[in-house]
Amino acid sequence: MTDLVGRTFEVKVFGCQMNRNDAELVRGILSASGAIEVEEGETSEIVVFMTCCVREKADTRVFGQISSIAGEYPPEGSDLSKRIVAVGGCIGQRDGEKLVDMLPLVDVVFGTHNIEDLPVLLDEAIARGLPQARLVDDREPYAADTPKLRESRFHAWLPIMKGCNNFCTYCIVPYVRGREMSRPLEEIVAEASALVDDGVREITLLGQNVNSYGSDLYGRPRFAEALRAIGETGIERLRFVTSHPKDLSDETIEAMAEVSCVMPALHLPVQSGSDRILEAMNRRYTADHYLGIIDRLREAVPDIALSTDVIVGFPGETAEDFEKTFDLIRSVGYAQVFTFIYSKRAGTPAATMPDDTPREVIQERFDRLVQIVQDGAWAFNQGSLGKTLPVLVEGASKRFGAIMAGKSPQNQTVHFACPVDMATDSLVGKIVDVNVDLARTWYVSGELVR
Repeated sequence: MTDLVGRTFEVKVFGCQMNRNDAELVRGILSASGAIEVEEGETSEIVVFMTCCVREKADTRVFGQISSIAGEYPPEGSDLSKRIVAVGGCIGQRDGEKLVDMLPLVDVVFGTHNIEDLPVLLDEAIARGLPQARLVDDREPYAADTPKLRESRFHAWLPIMKGCNNFCTYCIVPYVRGREMSRPLEEIVAEASALVDDGVREITLLGQNVNSYGSDLYGRPRFAEALRAIGETGIERLRFVTSHPKDLSDETIEAMAEVSCVMPALHLPVQSGSDRILEAMNRRYTADHYLGIIDRLREAVPDIALSTDVIVGFPGETAEDFEKTFDLIRSVGYAQVFTFIYSKRAGTPAATMPDDTPREVIQERFDRLVQIVQDGAWAFNQGSLGKTLPVLVEGASKRFGAIMAGKSPQNQTVHFACPVDMATDSLVGKIVDVNVDLARTWYVSGELVR
């Protein structure tokens, strides 16, 4: 019998949606092994960190939290001498056994390709009292019947592929997530149907580059076909991340327009508006090509909300390069922009590129960009004033319990007051209409239509 039966655990998640999905797998696998997940705020015997190494700040934050927990006493009544700390995700895959040398009180290290090994590793660490580390370079995508505990009863992450073949020069992901491996379309559709039967109202398809889905399996991309097939399962809302501009086909844009459950929102990272920098990043498109995609998207889906990622201060970025990025962001009119100062990642080509731009210059550019990002988000939300938005209710506000929060089709955060004669729990997971009468930079709010 496993030593995990009756053990308490918690999972701490950092980084992208793929890590959140992996955390759901960890929760499901440990629960199937007899472990018990604790409520937020309780102390557990086992702590599992699902980590991100895309940016240096993420490394620093994770290492700080791991160090603060490692060596702590377990909860009263446990027969363990200390809390068991396991580190998975991208840092686990990147650092492997070296992580135990860096953080000696870490008990288990596992990678992005061997989540299912975690119960065995924990058992061995508890039994032997010695650190356990196990990584594999690659493995087939997890089976559909792998145990999983979702964060939400009405929303589900649905990975359709893992890995990335693009090797952007700044990005560590292909080295820690591996090459692209697509799941069979029939398996994906079957899982989507099962989720619908389980009461899920919104599915988000996951992949490092969903637009190239199927290329490795079928010899050609089949993402547009996947959207149409999943749309026939009866799911009410369908989203997907992340899209690479070079692979966003006209067939996919047509499917977005024609499949009614596909939400009018798209995250399409541009990273830079300078062709010179895009080439140095190995993005394999130009600014004009990207803007052409934006035009086709808006022609096909007029009410689409666009979001993007931008890196400021990539090695060798000049003032002219930055101005081109600034102008592109301002001209597109994004609903949301995620801005990042370039973070050097050891092992990537960009880490060896010369760069003598002073930090204060990069920070000034970043601050300028943040201002137009905020202006753009505010302007986009003004377009919802006076409209009635269908909102998938996610829960009550942590600060104001009678204020509900949810998402519009365009992925806006929408607030509304719960009527005094209704319980907040009765609204969670439902799609309700909200008349918008207030629009701010990061949210809109209004009155529930009854």
